[in-house]
Amino acid sequence: MADILQQRLHALAIDPHKDAVVGIKRGIERETLRINADGTLALTPHPGALGSALTHPWITTDFSESLLEFITPASDSIDTTLAQLADIHRYTAKQLGAEWLWPASMPCFIEQDTVIPLAQYGSSNIGRMKTLYRKGLHNRYGSMMQAISGVHYNFSLPQSFWQLYQRQLGDQHSLQDFISEQYLALIRNYKRYAWLIVYLFGASPAMCQSFLAGRSSRYSFQQLGKGSLYLPYATSLRMSDLGYTNSAQSSLSITYNNLPEYIAGLHSAVSQPSAEYQNIGVKHGGEYQQLNGNVLQIENEFYSTIRPKRTTESGERPTCALAKRGVEYIEVRALDVNPFSSIGITAEQMRLLDIFLLYCLLQESPPLSDEQQTVTEQNLRKVVTDGRRQNLELLQDGNSRLMLDWAEQIFAEMMPIAKWLDEAYQGSAYQAALKQYYLCLLDPAQTLSGQLLNQLLATQQDNGQFMLAKAEQYRAQLISEDYQFYNAADFSQAAATSVQQQQQIEAADNMSFDQYIAEYFAEVPACN
Repeated sequence: MADILQQRLHALAIDPHKDAVVGIKRGIERETLRINADGTLALTPHPGALGSALTHPWITTDFSESLLEFITPASDSIDTTLAQLADIHRYTAKQLGAEWLWPASMPCFIEQDTVIPLAQYGSSNIGRMKTLYRKGLHNRYGSMMQAISGVHYNFSLPQSFWQLYQRQLGDQHSLQDFISEQYLALIRNYKRYAWLIVYLFGASPAMCQSFLAGRSSRYSFQQLGKGSLYLPYATSLRMSDLGYTNSAQSSLSITYNNLPEYIAGLHSAVSQPSAEYQNIGVKHGGEYQQLNGNVLQIENEFYSTIRPKRTTESGERPTCALAKRGVEYIEVRALDVNPFSSIGITAEQMRLLDIFLLYCLLQESPPLSDEQQTVTEQNLRKVVTDGRRQNLELLQDGNSRLMLDWAEQIFAEMMPIAKWLDEAYQGSAYQAALKQYYLCLLDPAQTLSGQLLNQLLATQQDNGQFMLAKAEQYRAQLISEDYQFYNAADFSQAAATSVQQQQQIEAADNMSFDQYIAEYFAEVPACN
């Protein structure tokens, strides 16, 4: 084990300090398409029983009216978070009638991307801006890419931990500056090792061939069933350049070595004109086509596997929130929807992520140059398309290294962290989760992508058929079970309140949409 990791962990794990880590807060954002019973995309509006997508605290939409997003509040209990997420699924399933929830990251059968409806948020300026941003995404990249679903894992450590850790490192800055600095150190190491999460949790080695309709691909896909494509060693087609990529972003220099540098890089991208996107135009015949012609319309368009986050106030830009109040939590974005779970993620995955993120924090984390960051992205791309290939090699410190050899080392160094967490939480679940996923190193067929592809190949079944059967199974399972945390009245009340809040926002608007857009972009983050 690296000396610095061992020293830091030893200091944290001894009495009376070992309980300081108790209170980790987590939140889940899970995206899922609404589908018809024949496996096609549901083109109906956002169901009225689910309330306002603009203001509902737990149920909204992402890119499309057809793409639901479920959000759990931040909680310090994994069991509570999963119960909340299951109840949100359960209530939604009961409101959808003949529609089901798609249990995979890569989309269902979609005839053409022009049929995918943009999400609608009402007539307020903020609602119109959210829809216009999505229209810009459609005009820039097409809508098919935006129909891909994922799971986001929001993670923050308790103040008790940060106060102890700051004392142990002898840091003299304000506590918030220290927290921001340490979350960025975590992020740099996460980027170095994110390939391991994609290897373990990638669950999209196959997809419906309609996803590529009319487009070429550099990948040598193999055919499966009547209409599926797959790569034999792939882990996550969602994370490949079929999914969230932006060629214009490849020239950006957005680094994570300190918070002002990150904010400045992101703000520059939002402010930097793009010849390609300026050709689209901002308005045609007086009608908006996108928010602006810059490399990024807004910060959220930057596609990253992880983000430093701060809760924003209404109408506040994410970079401005970070500049004013520092990093509050991190958002892990490299997770495929787990098709073997009715809610897209499991407790074991969450515990493995806790261990892994603490490993990234406690390890030494030197700055990442642009060149080094490029290497981390190359390693990730290799695992995305070839992660289960025997003897796959990655680059570590300029040298080739067997991926599984590197993974073995990381698991060995994570074991004391799992033990520390189990002692702090007075259980054994963290070490059990680590041992469970260690089996994926011994046998790639145990990974989510390996399990899925082996089942498809064994039955020569289309990916769509398999997922449709899962969708039907999960719907029946969810609606047959009792609520665990919320109840039906909670959801009815939340829906009604959200509609009232949307109406209030619409009634309070007192400026033109043009002026609203201008004022939104007028504030510049102080990032010196």
